[in-house]
Amino acid sequence: MTPSAPHRIWTAALVVIGDEILSGRTQDKNVAQIAVWLNAQGIRLAEVRVVADKTPAIVEAVNSLRARNDYLFTTGGIGPTHDDITVDAIAAALGVAVVHHPQAVAVLERYYETRGGLTDARKRMARVPDGADLIENRMSGAPGIRHGNIFIMAGVPHITAGMLDALTGTLEGGLPLLSATIGCWVAESEVADLLRDVERRYEGVAIGSYPFFREGRVGANFVVRATAQPLIDACLADISAGLQMVGREVMAGGI
Repeated sequence: MTPSAPHRIWTAALVVIGDEILSGRTQDKNVAQIAVWLNAQGIRLAEVRVVADKTPAIVEAVNSLRARNDYLFTTGGIGPTHDDITVDAIAAALGVAVVHHPQAVAVLERYYETRGGLTDARKRMARVPDGADLIENRMSGAPGIRHGNIFIMAGVPHITAGMLDALTGTLEGGLPLLSATIGCWVAESEVADLLRDVERRYEGVAIGSYPFFREGRVGANFVVRATAQPLIDACLADISAGLQMVGREVMAGGI
């Protein structure tokens, strides 16, 4: 990855595909791991959409999200069964045919050589939108797929993690987003003005406030995010000073 235009914010979107996610039968774990990985590449996860295994829904999500983000990732629906329609739907969104990628076929033939052979069902996992490249899958046989700024990945989290590992350092991005946290036993409403005023004084800083109720008391953790650590440190110092002025104890790292 070659950082360029350090003040440019690179964004990505994620489409999570699968009826099992929407029904609650499966709990999605990919959003968090993809968000963390993207941040390390200097890319912000800007939006996430969960869609059913329906071609029109996938096509609409893919075309709208890829147009307004630098990158689009999808997870789910690239397995060997009839309801794995992600490749077909994305090909439809791109207006290209679906073809068997020769390298993917070769990878699957080697993988299944001692696992019962490459059946027609398994060969479905070598299908890609025409013009696509492959993303190495070190965890199982079927590779991921890259077509332009679209990255088509498995829904199984540990397989997705392996594909992300293979992509590390290959995407163009900006500066990674850093963060630091402080906590305080204070009602969020009491410090809203303080947080707003501090954020206005620091360009490029975002302050998140996360209230909670614990031990019979209300409190909040405040997370400061920016691409430069000195900026974060200065912002935290201002928030801490404001809280201490009204007699509140500040806890580094949060509560």
